[in-house]
Amino acid sequence: MREREELRALRHEVGPIRPPSEGGNSSLLLRVTRNCPWSLCKFCYGKPYGRGRFSIRGVEEVKEEVRRLGRAVEVLERMGERAWEFLFSLPEEERGGLHNLFSWFFSGRKTVFLQDADTLLVPTPRLVEILEEVRRRLGEMERITCYARGRSLFRKPERELRQLREAGLSRLHVGLESGDEEVLRRMNKGLTPTEVVEGGRRAREAGLQLSLYYILGLGGEERWEEHTRETARVINEVDPEFVRVRRLVPLRGTPLFREVEEGIFRLQSPHGELRELKLLVEELEFSGRLCFDHFANPFYLTPRGPRWLLKQDYDGYLFPREKEEVLKRIEEGLEIEETLYVSSADLSSLEIL
Repeated sequence: MREREELRALRHEVGPIRPPSEGGNSSLLLRVTRNCPWSLCKFCYGKPYGRGRFSIRGVEEVKEEVRRLGRAVEVLERMGERAWEFLFSLPEEERGGLHNLFSWFFSGRKTVFLQDADTLLVPTPRLVEILEEVRRRLGEMERITCYARGRSLFRKPERELRQLREAGLSRLHVGLESGDEEVLRRMNKGLTPTEVVEGGRRAREAGLQLSLYYILGLGGEERWEEHTRETARVINEVDPEFVRVRRLVPLRGTPLFREVEEGIFRLQSPHGELRELKLLVEELEFSGRLCFDHFANPFYLTPRGPRWLLKQDYDGYLFPREKEEVLKRIEEGLEIEETLYVSSADLSSLEIL
């Protein structure tokens, strides 16, 4: 009974989103900041965070939460599998962070993801304290990762990035979105390609892995080629470990959604997206992995249900070795009747992203 009460009393704050590769690998979610500090990108507009005000949690508050998580781990070690019975006996609204804790614990306690949208805004000495507390209370991890805005990365000295790496941070998830400066300006990204290149190189020099995100279709019908070629150029210059493709799906309530409705921004057709993707792959000369680990990426309908054109595992395709395989799949996708594809406009109307 005492063990159950200890777990029930645990307050583990969990933010709304994380990369699929972190949830799918059952990372422990530790909220270090709340919401997004920018919330002005036309395609996102802070909607995933409810447009909440950005704030940095107090370092002692976060460290105390880590200590409580450490005590919870001791309880779970004693309870073993019967802990699941306790979890599902709770009302759904009380499970919250406990479900994340249980998933992380029973999947091997290997990874931690620091939420929310821009962890690098936490002053480096404070973030080092938190990382050291994680390692002290929860043990060594295979990886500790976080989101970082490209501009925040650009502004972080290499010396501080090395300090974070030595303290346990291992991978940064950075939204490049496009390597075309004009597309970034139109989307109000608050970032330049040069900043991503310089910040990305500095991060890699410091020993941090990079996972860059590219939004398929962000240039629209008008500027798809510049968007694609310049994105490939930036990726080649940075040479990140991962490039993750995210198909553009305008969200209701964002400036871009209104531009689509008014005909100012014209979305790519499904085949147009594949031609864009083909050009990107042709021009990529990096030595990392190209990943399609999001359900909105190109898929079409069959009598047996939806079928994704490219595999959706978190490791993707290793370049340059598997480059030709990706191109082959894209060519096969272009031979499929376009009306069978679920378009980004179709997904946009569902309000599920």
